[in-house]
Parts: sequence; structure tokens; C-alpha cells
Amino acid sequence: MTSSYPHLLQPLDLGFTTLRNRVLMGSMHTGLEDKVKDFPKLAAYFRERAAGGVGLIVTGGFSPNMEGWLYPMASKLSSRREVDRHRQVTDAVHEEGGKICLQLLHAGRYSYHPLSVSASSVKAPINPFRPRGLSNWGIWRQIKAYARAAKLAKEAGYDGVEIMASEGYFLNQFTCARTNHRSDQWGGSVENRCRLPVEVVKHVRAAVGEDFIIVYRLSMLDLVEGGNTWDEIVYQGKAVEAAGATIINTGIGWHEARVPTIVTSVPRAAFVEVTQRMKSELSIPLITTNRINDPKVAEDILAAGQADMVSMARPLLADAAFVNKAADGRADEINICIACNQACLDHTFQLKRASCLVNPRACHETELNFEPTTAPKHFAVVGAGPAGLAFAVEAAKRGHQVTLFDKADQVGGQFNMAKRIPGKEEFEFSLQYYQRQLEVAGVTVKLNTEATVEQLTEEGFDEVVLATGVSPRVPHIPGIDHDKVLIYTDVLRNNAPVGKTVAVVGAGGIGFDVSEFLVQDTSPTLDAAAWREEWGVDLSVSTPGGLLPKQPEPPARTVYLLQRKDEKLGKRLGKTSGWVHRTSLMDKQVQMIGNVTYDRIDDLGLHIFIGDEPQVLDVDHVVICAGQEPLRELVDGLESAGKTYHLIGGADVAAELDAKRAIRQASELAAVV
Repeated sequence: MTSSYPHLLQPLDLGFTTLRNRVLMGSMHTGLEDKVKDFPKLAAYFRERAAGGVGLIVTGGFSPNMEGWLYPMASKLSSRREVDRHRQVTDAVHEEGGKICLQLLHAGRYSYHPLSVSASSVKAPINPFRPRGLSNWGIWRQIKAYARAAKLAKEAGYDGVEIMASEGYFLNQFTCARTNHRSDQWGGSVENRCRLPVEVVKHVRAAVGEDFIIVYRLSMLDLVEGGNTWDEIVYQGKAVEAAGATIINTGIGWHEARVPTIVTSVPRAAFVEVTQRMKSELSIPLITTNRINDPKVAEDILAAGQADMVSMARPLLADAAFVNKAADGRADEINICIACNQACLDHTFQLKRASCLVNPRACHETELNFEPTTAPKHFAVVGAGPAGLAFAVEAAKRGHQVTLFDKADQVGGQFNMAKRIPGKEEFEFSLQYYQRQLEVAGVTVKLNTEATVEQLTEEGFDEVVLATGVSPRVPHIPGIDHDKVLIYTDVLRNNAPVGKTVAVVGAGGIGFDVSEFLVQDTSPTLDAAAWREEWGVDLSVSTPGGLLPKQPEPPARTVYLLQRKDEKLGKRLGKTSGWVHRTSLMDKQVQMIGNVTYDRIDDLGLHIFIGDEPQVLDVDHVVICAGQEPLRELVDGLESAGKTYHLIGGADVAAELDAKRAIRQASELAAVV
């Protein structure tokens, strides 16, 4: 059979070794790296990705010393006594035919502890600790730590290392004038600023020999003021190639950058052009990265000669078998990463174990498994939203008979509204995945069918799973029944016309989504050039850091986003994505107002108090996004009939629309019934 992805699946000859295809599993810190007791789980996690066909895996970051720790007691490889635990990981990957590199990540001024060091004593805006500027002796100490760590990685069985020199970490801090204020041989000119990474690569190569992969993660687009220009980036790339790097990986943006680089609103493959430009400057293979989550996108990049490999991190959290499915002609069965960050990066930055919203088994491979059942049952699942879909598919795959009911004419539940939000188009691909999985698993699907207690008790079902979701909560505001009032479901599901001036009541996730929907007529996520204009991204990097003035499109409507709490709006949104939503709405001139008391709604508009000050918002419509309540209409009847039932998803807990919890809860139930 001819492959649909010949370039993606083509081996890559590095001279001393060959990678089986062009897919690199990019580094992502999972939280399993930090404790020796978690290494069996880490090994199982990587084993599944190697078995799934990945060409080269890169671990989460390991510091070469204590100064470079991300936080106290975080992952580190600086001592021979730390080597043995890593052999569990390398053995697991090699047994599945894979190759793996250990990422050497010195956090520099991003280190969340008082021992942090950097080029200069310049505090990061996202860290309360001010780093100590290194002396000449201190710099050489860091270089030797890198070389020692790389040598230990080779002893541990790794096939190589990735030297992290992007995203604003330690080496990146030396290469940029933004953070390097030195006037000695390590600062000033581009040659001096790049001296440290060049020496690191040279010393690592000397320590590990020639038959060892060195991936260098080069920041090709800093996206911060005081970042590097294109000529400086090219100089660095050529210098580290000459110093002994095997492969150059693309890094995009510093963690403190105010331009999103990986969230779901970023267009697919939005930054591939910078990798393409660098390919003409270097002779070693280049890897491109960021928002590549589909095998066709990856294939097109490689076929066009824009890169030699593609890096995917979160997509391989979402589906460990991504590569094998693509190779087997089953791309429609890939569980697509929707780039939500909710269970991966948000967890990492909260010091929780990472996982994946659409695949809660990720990083839990030894704990959440779907073994064939020895006692098949017939389950009725009521509700085909995320929770109902997840349970139905996994239970059916285990050997249970499953019938899925939904009164709508399509599966998806709340995801059908989410996919309409500009920047959340990826949710459609999750629904396509589940639709295919229902077929593969043999689930009986009954749409346009409102399940009744009689039906559920009389048609031979052993147990019932209620995934009936939520209904919008309607607050008690005088005039709530006025013609101006719409519920968010009226807008997103029923296509109710909305006027040009709107008040959105409730500033949780739904309120932000509705506001985004109202201010955008077209989604810049679907037009990479328009998206770059909105965020001021210069892929030519003709300006330091690749930043240009933003040019957002005028808002489609005037929107007031309101909340009762006297706190910053969006404070409780995602740890790594909330700022993007806030910035996007501010750029669209949305007026965000907290400490609001709702007085009444009438022909004049929405009457409110902001603190003690009365105000009337002269609006055409008021859209209510004030939370949800669980839908449990079938519970009393099932209890009266003595029928065993389970509540999952919003029907269990309706606090916000939490697909992460819903899918995890459904999967955990499916694993044990």
C-alpha cells in the first residue's frame, strides 16, 4: 500500500545512526521526571510513544546542576548516582525500536529559587527571584556541568541530548541583549553573546564523542523586545553547527513573550517559514515546530522542503500511536491535540502531573488502562457530549454493548458550541475523532432521541450512564425576560441575531468565549497572515525579536464583559492561556468591568452598579453567561425503578464547562465497570 505520508515516514540518516522517520516527540515536562519513584511511570509513558512509531523522543528538561533547576528538587542529571533510574526509560524506548535524547535545560533566570543565575542580574517579569550575574569562573562551571550531564546521559543509554537554548532559558539569556548586559568576552557583540552556547556544544561534543546526537534548540524568533535579529540568529546557528551540533531544532518565543505561540488560537504551523529560511543557511538537518498536530500538515511541510523533521509534543500526549496510525492509513483515528493546555502545560506550571484533556491516560499509563471485560454488560449512555462519548467508546472497546442516546441531531454536546468560537476550531477535529471511534468500537448511536425512564428500564439495559450535561443558570435579575436578553446557548447554538452593542453577564470561560465570538466576524486562526498582523509578528525578523506593531481588525461589536467579583477578569482562566484571551479581548476594545451589581433590564438597557456608582449600559442585547446547573431529569425515575445509574460530566458537577474533568471521569468509569 502506498503511504499518504511518504516524506513523514522516510528515515533520516544522520551518518552514525538513522532515525526511522521524520517525527520528533518534542520535549514536555510531565512532572514524572522529578522523583525517582516516578521513573517507572515515566518509562511506561515513553514506551507507549516509542511503540507508537515516533522517530526520536526528547525528554522533559533535566538541569545540569542545582543552579539551573526549574524549582527546588526538580529534575536534574549531575551525579552518577542519578544514572540508574534513567536506564528504565532508555531501555523501555529501545525495546520498542525507538531512540531518545535527554533534554539539558538550565533555567537561568526562569529558575524558581534564590540560587538562580544568568548572564546579568536582570529579573524576569514572570519570576519573583532575581538571578545572580555569573562571573567568568561561574560561566565555565556551567559549561563543565553541561558536558558532565551529557556524558552521564550517554552512560544512561540515551542516544543523544537536546541542548535547550530557546524559550528564554539560560543560554537564550546569554545570546540576547535583552538579558545580557555584560561588557566582557561573554557579552556585547553577537560573537561574545553566542560564546557560551558555542562552548557548551563544543564541550558536550568532546565529552560524548562523535556517535551521539546533539540537538540544539535554537531560538529563531524571540518575540520579545531586545531579542535577536535574523542575522544574529543565523550567526548563532552556523556557530553551533561548526561546534558539533547534529540537528537544529526550532524554538519560538520566550515564556515571557506577549505573543501566543502554542495555544489553540495560533494557526497550524504558524512559524514554519522561519525554519525554512534557516535551512538555506545551514547544512545539518532542521526541525520545525509549534502547532503541528495533523499528519497532512506535517507531510506538506516536509514535501515542500521547509524542514527535515517535524516536532510534535502535545499531539503525542493526545495520541501515543499518532505515527503508526498515519502509517497504517488510519489518520482518521488519530486523537487530535486541540492545543487547549488545560491538562498539560497548565498542570506543569501548577506543579501537577501533566496529562491530556482528550487523553487522560497520558502520563497515567500504569494506572488508567482499559482491559477486556470478563463480564460484558449492556450500557445505555444518555448524552453524547464529551463525557458520554468518552465513556461509550472506551466501554465498548472493552467488550461491553453500548447504546448512546442524544436528543440532538449530532454528537458533541457543548463541543458543538465551543468549535464556533474563533480560535477554537480544533474542537471540530475532536468530534470527528469520536464519530469515527463510535464506528470502530461498534457503539449503537440513537440521535434525535430523547431517552425516557421507561425506555431505559424496559429495554434490557444492565446499567445507565447519565451524561446529560448542563443547562444554563439564569440569574434573578428584574427584567430577565426582556426581549433584549439572550442566553449563551441562544447565540452559539441557535444562531440568535445579536445587535451591535452587547453586555455579557458573567466573565468565566463561557463569557470570554461569547465575547470573542461577538467581536470577531472571521477567525484569524484560519488565516496565518491575518493572525500575524493581529499579534505583530514579523517572520522576517527584520526587527529585534521579530516584533511589529499590532494591527488588530476593528471589533465587530461593542462589548461590555461584566462580573460580580471584585477582581481582575479572567483571573481563573487557564494558567498558560488566560492571558491570551484577556489580551485578545482588550485588543478588540472589550470593556471588562468587575465589582458589578445587576439592578434591572429594561428598554433603556442594563442597569448596574459598579461598586456604589449607578450606570446604564445602552445595549441592544444582554447575553447571560452566568454558569450552569446539572441536568438530572432522569435521576428520580431511575431511582424509583431501582435502576443502577452513574452520573458523569456536567450532569455530575456543573461548575463551568470542564471537558477535562468530564472526559477523565468518564474514562475512569469505563475502565472499571
